[in-house]
Amino acid sequence: MNRKKIILVGGGFAGISFTKKLDENLFDLLLIDKLNYHQFQPLFYQVATSQLEPSSISFPLRKVFQKRKNTQIRMTEVLSVDATANSINTTIGSFTYDYLVIASGCKTNFFGNHSVEKYAYSLKTTYDGIKIRNHILQSFEDLLSANEDEKEYLLNIVIVGAGPTGVELAGSFAEIRNHILPKDFPLIDFKRLKIILLEGSDHTLNSMSDLAKKASENYLKKMGVEVKTKVIVKDYDGKTITLNNGETIKSKQVIWTAGVTGNILKGIDEKIIVANKRFIVDRCNLIQGYSNIYAIGDIAYMETTKYPKGHPQLANVAINQAKNLARNFKALALSKPLKQYEYTNLGTMATIGKNKAVVDLPFIKFDGYFAWFIWMFLHLMLILSVRNKLIILINWAWNYLTKDTSLRLILKDPNRASEGTPSG
Repeated sequence: MNRKKIILVGGGFAGISFTKKLDENLFDLLLIDKLNYHQFQPLFYQVATSQLEPSSISFPLRKVFQKRKNTQIRMTEVLSVDATANSINTTIGSFTYDYLVIASGCKTNFFGNHSVEKYAYSLKTTYDGIKIRNHILQSFEDLLSANEDEKEYLLNIVIVGAGPTGVELAGSFAEIRNHILPKDFPLIDFKRLKIILLEGSDHTLNSMSDLAKKASENYLKKMGVEVKTKVIVKDYDGKTITLNNGETIKSKQVIWTAGVTGNILKGIDEKIIVANKRFIVDRCNLIQGYSNIYAIGDIAYMETTKYPKGHPQLANVAINQAKNLARNFKALALSKPLKQYEYTNLGTMATIGKNKAVVDLPFIKFDGYFAWFIWMFLHLMLILSVRNKLIILINWAWNYLTKDTSLRLILKDPNRASEGTPSG
């Protein structure tokens, strides 16, 4: 049988799952990614708040797939797709394919607000987490010698967007403020340090159940987080945030978690890209108008009877779309019927802090200690290697028992004072 060549763009949840499921005996696979490692996105916030080391949630792609003889890996950036020639152009040259699978995921959506994009921090990569950690820890060092005017800008940590990432960040920062930082910096009055969470909709975790909305807001307020809903950031100049209600907040540490937009590849017909930059695909993830180009995960927009506005951009959707597509490729090679994809909602969850989480399952909604335990267990199960599972579990157990962590390192080039600062 003539082996077909598949090019896969992206090593996220969808890319990893597709590669693992693809039949090694039928296809050759070229995996292309700008990074040489898979990033476990749900725990980025723990890197940003000094709870986990970056290596704990980062997995070298060559290590993950070293036993798959049909898989080659290239670390490069895709510049464009030439659908007529069945090739992609990258920074290291062109590659041809029989089938192209796009799993390029999403990036931060600043909604056209260029000043916010220039000065605020985003949290879409492990490296973003490192930059935030560096900047926040450095701000506490700077507080020791700052005058009163400067302190005003350093004593506000502002998080924009109260989805799961924003809520988890706010809760985590509140915990280290309340339990860890006063031990490290006894000369700083951390009662003055404000954690401010801004949200444009009516509630935190607005896409979840009423129980999750109310419980998350209550938890955050009890932890000392200032929650401001129904507000939108109009401008940020690196020092002062201006809201749509005219209010201003002084802060040099603003983290933007308010939305995502797709990592679109040039060369694909723009007519089949929906507003939030996702490729329109059919029920088998084939991009509309193409015969051999597919999209899976966050970048794919699939309308079904159950989800007429497309599936939610969740890891579970990406993983199962990828597995279904890999099975369909085998069916295609063996001239068997293809299986259409539909998402089965297994639930959503978010953690706010120690013993504090919310879980929405199709048949029950709950919060508290048991929800927190479920959140930890399921996230541990998704971690790729046994070694990393153990490292994360040990870190969590140590943090739980001692309310402390030893990971508060500022990792940057001492000769580059501005390293870790957002740039436009």
